[in-house]
Amino acid sequence: MLGLRARVAAQLPCPSPAPSSAPTTSLARFARLSTVALAPPASAPPPARATAPVRWGPPMRPCGAVGKARPMTRVFCTAASSAPREGKELLVQHLLVGEKDVRLLVDLEKSIVAGGADLSDLAVEHSMCPSKENGGMLGWVRKGQMVPEFEEAAFGAPLNKVVRCKTKFGWHLLQVLAERDQCILQDIEPEVLHEKMQDPGFIEEAQLIDVREPDEAAKSSLPGFKVLPLRQFGTWGPVMTDEFDPEKDTYVLCHHGMRSMQVAKWLQSQGFRKVYNVAGGIHAYAVKADSSIPTY
Repeated sequence: MLGLRARVAAQLPCPSPAPSSAPTTSLARFARLSTVALAPPASAPPPARATAPVRWGPPMRPCGAVGKARPMTRVFCTAASSAPREGKELLVQHLLVGEKDVRLLVDLEKSIVAGGADLSDLAVEHSMCPSKENGGMLGWVRKGQMVPEFEEAAFGAPLNKVVRCKTKFGWHLLQVLAERDQCILQDIEPEVLHEKMQDPGFIEEAQLIDVREPDEAAKSSLPGFKVLPLRQFGTWGPVMTDEFDPEKDTYVLCHHGMRSMQVAKWLQSQGFRKVYNVAGGIHAYAVKADSSIPTY
């Protein structure tokens, strides 16, 4: 039963080198969705796209009777992954129920294992996590982004096998759909970028994005950079992987390096393999690397 998971996962970045369509949302929601399973991060979590609710069967009972013994609060994972996952990112979906809703958790797990139900469909109907809007999809996650119990379960779970774990948020059913090598996101100093810009081949091969507004770009700009104003994210965000190749090196620029970092993190979450944020923006580039570039 493919259900909502297949429809969502088909649009997410996958380990295949071929570029694929990715879900988009406003950057204002970028830091709001999929926060329950994730630890408070230094960077925004992957974005999510709302989907129409999918109903699966009748509602299940919210919890067991008072006094019923509950499973121990340890991570449940039936088998360890045979492949090492150091330096990997995982594509994870999950659902979350309350700490006391163990009966509901067991019923949901049985409906998946024995009944062929789809985790993403059940997440839409039963999950407490904001990620339910996207079928429980958390996107690509790496070590250090999640609370320890969830991380241990996710990085120990075999691909596609539904496992359970308990965190401070409640009980989770989670499923790892795919894995890949970690994407690169780092700052590039203006002097280093300037040296690269002297090579015409670099400008032709690299993907150069300027997220400033058009009036800013008119005052000062760098050759080869395509202006994609952050305020117009709703226009260019949904077609990003149609216009740009996630496998190519991508450089993002703004005035002082803040807006560009926001977009760089989003690009990374969409599967762009190597993303570089120009540290200090075009202002630092003008001051440190090329005085012929106007400042404003």
